[in-house]
Amino acid sequence: MEIHKKIIVDEHKKPIAVQIPIEEFERMEEIIENYGLAKLMDEVKEDERLSSGDAKRYYQSLKQHVES
Repeated sequence: MEIHKKIIVDEHKKPIAVQIPIEEFERMEEIIENYGLAKLMDEVKEDERLSSGDAKRYYQSLKQHVES
């Protein structure tokens, strides 16, 4: 992935920031999120799985907790 960056410098010519097009930033965000999700999926692949009914009950309990 090519990144079109502009280096922002202070009055002493010291780099202090980077500016990139929003489209490239959003693509970078997506890549990082996908990497994090894949990493999490790898970490929990051996964990106990809930049945569909148990998962629905668990989700409802979370939803009730947030609403109260």
